[in-house]
Formats: sequence, structure tokens, C-alpha cells
Amino acid sequence: MLKALLFDLDGTVANTDPLHYQTWKAVMAELGMEIDREFYDAHFSGRLNEQIVRDLLPHLSAEAGAKLSAEKEARFRERATGMEPTPGLWDVLHWMQHHELQRAVVTNAPVENAAFMMKTLALEPLFSIVVLGDELPRGKPDPLPYQTALDRLGVLATEAIAFEDSPSGIRSAVGAGIPTIGIAATHSAEELSQLGTLLVVQDFTDPRLWSLLESARSLQPTHS
Repeated sequence: MLKALLFDLDGTVANTDPLHYQTWKAVMAELGMEIDREFYDAHFSGRLNEQIVRDLLPHLSAEAGAKLSAEKEARFRERATGMEPTPGLWDVLHWMQHHELQRAVVTNAPVENAAFMMKTLALEPLFSIVVLGDELPRGKPDPLPYQTALDRLGVLATEAIAFEDSPSGIRSAVGAGIPTIGIAATHSAEELSQLGTLLVVQDFTDPRLWSLLESARSLQPTHS
């Protein structure tokens, strides 16, 4: 029986990926590196900034890398003041509240960005549990962020559903054993469907998603 819903932030509750892409594109151009969308999808999307900087700018010191990341995220927040929730998000959140489901946000976003998005989208009152990959020994695609959320909620992986838009996030959730729904906002449905997702939808308005949620909610646990 469904007891909890787990949500990624970037690209899932709001399509922020184009803003991240444009911001990273500008930052990297200033450093003499031109990137296109394909390169961004492969090397940036869904990953921790620390990993990105370490892989692509290995000559930077840890301090310089952290400064660059902070500057990039500040520029992102300037661009993202008018972000809108993914279509149908609030319908799912109201359904979640109506059925008194537990919930958590699980994100690789830096703490300042997570707080900014939660406030801008008015999600703060709904989510008391926010798991940040930056604050754990390992972020996504490692399963640890989702395992941490399950532990804090006190639910089994099979009693939850996760919503993710990136291959990194899906690998994390699926790796934790959680039935995962892909949101094809930043990557193709074909790509996400190959990663072990239960279902891939464009947004939260898809009737197939609602059928799945209702079925999971009504499913009674079996006893041996």
C-alpha cells in the first residue's frame, strides 16, 4: 500500500533545467569552454556541482571550485525568480495531502537552491523532510539519498513512489528499490524508460499517472 511520495526538485517539480543550462553555458564560456545541450545532458544534468567541477575543471582548487559553484548558483537564482511548477504538480500534492501520505524532497541541489525553490514554489509548508545530496557522504546517482529519505520517513521502498527527471536521479531511486516515475522534462521518455522506471510521463497531468497512483493507494498489503 502506498504510504509516501518522494520528489526531486530541479526538472521534476519545476522545469529549471533550461535555466541551469543557460547559466552553466555562460559560466563555462567565460572559462573558455563552449558546451552544447548534448554535452550538458551528459556531464551536468542531475549531478552534484562538486562532481561537475572535479571532472571538467580539475585544475581548480577545492576552494576555487566551491566559489565557482556558488557564483553559478547565485546567477541561476537570479534567472529563476519567475519559475512555474510542473503542470499538475499541485493536483498531486493536494491528492497526497487528502490521503495523508508521508512525503519528502530528495535533491542534489545545493542548500541555497533547494531553499530558494521550496520558497518560490510555496512547498515549504508541505515538506518537513528535505534530503540534500550535498549533506550526505554520497549524492545521486548513489541510492543513499533515497535510502536516507525512507529511513527518516519510516517506510519501506515498496511503500513509496519517487518522481525523477534525470538519469542520475532515477538510478538513485531505482537503486534504493523505490518504484520510480520519470518526468520527461529534461530527457527523452525513451531514455528514462530504459532505466527501470515504472512509468514515464511528460508531467503530472497524465491520466496514466493518476491511474497508477489510485491503484497503488488502494492496493492492500499481503500477509503470509
